[in-house]
Amino acid sequence: MTEDWTKAETEVLARSLMSAPSVHNLQPWLLDVGPDELLVRERTELRLPHHDPLGRDRAASCGAAVANLEIAVRTLGRAADVEFLPDPARPDVVARIAATAASPPTGAELHRYGAIARRASHRAPFEDAPVPAAALRRIGETGAAPGVEARLVSPGREVAQVARVLRFAAEQYRSDGGYQRELSLWTIRDERSHRYGVGLPASRVPAGSVPWAGLVRSATELPEPADVEARLATESLFVFVTADDTRLDHLRAGYAMERAWLTAVDVGLSAAVLTQPLHLEPARSALCVDLTLSGFPQVLMRVGYSTDIDLAGPRRAVEEVVRRS
Repeated sequence: MTEDWTKAETEVLARSLMSAPSVHNLQPWLLDVGPDELLVRERTELRLPHHDPLGRDRAASCGAAVANLEIAVRTLGRAADVEFLPDPARPDVVARIAATAASPPTGAELHRYGAIARRASHRAPFEDAPVPAAALRRIGETGAAPGVEARLVSPGREVAQVARVLRFAAEQYRSDGGYQRELSLWTIRDERSHRYGVGLPASRVPAGSVPWAGLVRSATELPEPADVEARLATESLFVFVTADDTRLDHLRAGYAMERAWLTAVDVGLSAAVLTQPLHLEPARSALCVDLTLSGFPQVLMRVGYSTDIDLAGPRRAVEEVVRRS
């Protein structure tokens, strides 16, 4: 199977990749479209020195985009053979997806593809309603990609430990002038006219955002640790853990996280991810010890029920992202 993608198919591929979550909505990816393969490239010139100094989140964002692209290829009826970091001579190419054979998608894949358009970050509290164990198990299984464990944080002691870590990180970032300037720089204030592009809409990152929702601002009034713990106790929390801490691990973590997120949306849940605390070494180390993790925590993901409609952020134009090989 070597025929080129049609214009409509290319649009499906591009829209799916562009709908992936990314740190501060940077959308740090480009897509090269060839007749039988797709290349995802990382835009390493897009930097967040105060939030993501080592580029871990940027790589994870690209991994999430690969997960969406893989599902889009499958939905279009082709096999999708994903290879991360396929060419050492081209380090900007983070993944190659070979799509040479006809192969009908499974029902689960079609469901995950349908969830792409509905996926958005939920920064508010969730409803006080437990998520069924079967749904959590399905999310964890989908997020168990090669080299990645999607581990559910246990109620009680482990939730209390995570709450303390989130409170500590919030205190650090609230008083970090460089981080606050960077957050302000990437916040969109002219939302009505800013239909395309990058950045975080101000209305979706309110000044009162609390530690469990991330993106703490200088005006945030931090609740007591017991209150953070009580809020987290009404939610379900996953931590994505990798055996090592290389760029490949960061890509795989983002890939696994997005697969799990799409599954959560498919079963009627909302979700949001937290990575900021994991850039503070004391916080990251504390999680490793307190949760007895088998490797490196890369992403925290909150999961629960919501009656709110979460809107996706703005996106770049397709022509900014796609290039035909």
